[in-house]
Amino acid sequence: MPKAHREWKVLPHKPIEQLSENLWRVEGELGDMPLGRVMTLARMEDGSVVVHNAMALGDEQMKQLEAWGEPKHILVPNGFHRLDAPVFKARYPQAKVYAPAGSRAKVEEVLAVDGVYEDFAGDGRVSLTTLEGVGASEGVMTVRDQGESTVVLNDAVFNGPHVGGFKGFVLNHITGSTGGPKVSRIFRLFLMKNRADFKAHLERLAATPNLKRIIVSHRDTISEAPEATLRAVAATLA
Repeated sequence: MPKAHREWKVLPHKPIEQLSENLWRVEGELGDMPLGRVMTLARMEDGSVVVHNAMALGDEQMKQLEAWGEPKHILVPNGFHRLDAPVFKARYPQAKVYAPAGSRAKVEEVLAVDGVYEDFAGDGRVSLTTLEGVGASEGVMTVRDQGESTVVLNDAVFNGPHVGGFKGFVLNHITGSTGGPKVSRIFRLFLMKNRADFKAHLERLAATPNLKRIIVSHRDTISEAPEATLRAVAATLA
């Protein structure tokens, strides 16, 4: 696991992608890791911004973000996704940091945590819940905006294509992280604690009213038939 950054370090990333009026997404690279990473930004009803899986951006993009809303909530979605959380907190010291209860200790190795997901005061637009069946190690952010719902996951579901080379071989055949929407082999072995509970929670998420898309923290958003796709992923856990 890479060490958390202590200085603002901008890795290559794509432009900010506006998915709806109050939902943004940024996809970036992660050194030589082909899976990359995704930051999701949601603007709450009071205008404050929730940062899910913080990623340091270039000056122009950070100014764009700050003009859109003040980052007041930093979500560290598990103990492995803490790379830029400390520098985000340093840049926005008034922001509150939240982590899933089962990942809090790991996150606090690099950053003080103000509360767990259950402590987050959501509103009619943004809410958090803890995933069942994973030892409270991960959670879900749900964003309701303009009559549609977006489910934001972290490592619970991966959605990236196969890549070539030795690293691609490892991701495909060893970790089981590539090849379309799936629960990776690594997640099944090390994070999933109760298969039935996790499967049932994915199925409930698939039934989210007006589900438009599922954002994952590595690679591609699931925007085509998100309900059916998530049900199919859940079915692999039978």
